[in-house]
Amino acid sequence: MIERVIRLGVIGLIVLIGAGCASTNEEDPTEGMAVAEIYEEASNLLKSGDYEGAILLYERLESRFPYGKYAERAQMEIAYAYYKDSEPESAIVAADRFIKLHPNHDNIDYMYYLRGLASYDLSESFMQSLFDVDPSQHDPKSARRAFEYFAQLLKKYPKSRYSKDALQRMTLIRNNLAQYEVHVAKYYMRRGAYLAAANRGKYVVSNYQRTPAVADALAIMADAYTKLGMADLANDTKRVLEMNHPDHKSLKK
Repeated sequence: MIERVIRLGVIGLIVLIGAGCASTNEEDPTEGMAVAEIYEEASNLLKSGDYEGAILLYERLESRFPYGKYAERAQMEIAYAYYKDSEPESAIVAADRFIKLHPNHDNIDYMYYLRGLASYDLSESFMQSLFDVDPSQHDPKSARRAFEYFAQLLKKYPKSRYSKDALQRMTLIRNNLAQYEVHVAKYYMRRGAYLAAANRGKYVVSNYQRTPAVADALAIMADAYTKLGMADLANDTKRVLEMNHPDHKSLKK
């Protein structure tokens, strides 16, 4: 019991100092510990919310015992710890590494799912930035990447227990991407760039059918075509809007 307390104290000290401050002559605090014991200590740190400390111990475990089930578990937990520590890019890198090293692992679907979750969090940050002055300068690549990651999960493991949640998140991402295009189109309208606004609206109608943003996209197109003097296109677009979204607010003006 005393030996275990001493080891925990040494591990805690190493975590506080940080891996970057370690010298080449520094003793390994896990020296003499069995692989199962290192994994247990790392898991305890993970459960307590000390993600940085957990990652350090998992990495030491993998360094000392690079093969076997504990090394595989450590690799998975590193990706999860990065995700919980709000480091999504590092989580994605760790998940990618696991997928490449263990493509046939029993829990590989979780790594695909975790990779999607990490990128999804980045896409949420992207959506929150849309209210900046110039939304056209934002790149929704994180949202598109999250969609692709979840799509890969559904394609490879359609019966995974994570598939249902992945599909729901894909729907939200698609709606958000459509709304992003509408937001940019509105920005162009305010600046008098009516052709650019119409093209953005057209893109939504062509690529994001059955999303709530389609109605707004049609309204923007009709308004933009009117301001451009394209009466036929404006009237045709308005008829499509009236037919599919008769209660849209733009039709009440």
